[in-house]
Amino acid sequence: MVIIRLFVYYKIIPEGLYYLIYIVFAVGIVWTLISFSRSPSFTGAMADLFGQGFRCFVVATLIMVAFTAIFNILHPEFATEAAEYGREELVKKGGKTPAEIDNLVDQVKKRYTTVEIYLTVFGYLITGAIITAAGSAFLMRRK
Repeated sequence: MVIIRLFVYYKIIPEGLYYLIYIVFAVGIVWTLISFSRSPSFTGAMADLFGQGFRCFVVATLIMVAFTAIFNILHPEFATEAAEYGREELVKKGGKTPAEIDNLVDQVKKRYTTVEIYLTVFGYLITGAIITAAGSAFLMRRK
């Protein structure tokens, strides 16, 4: 997933394939669930299956959060670009004084990395929980 993110950043693969990260994430969780369901330590309980998938997606989420934090700290230009885009949008909308716009732009710059980490955490946790629950239910139904 990290490699895909870097490939998109360095334009080795098109930006439209960014969602490939979520496909790899889903495949990893499903692979974990299937492997665990075939192992001798699987008791046949959905809670065991979900627990294994939970561990998988939490580890993947932690890796992606660490990567996001490091990547955004190493590239402060992302915060600047986001702030300038926000400035352009605020100027187009109107209704704000230049001082208010400058204040909002500064807030975007300060909070950019935090917001990116927040979005990464919740995006992967919610997606992982849905995929794990659906995959676990499907595997339990098949048996």
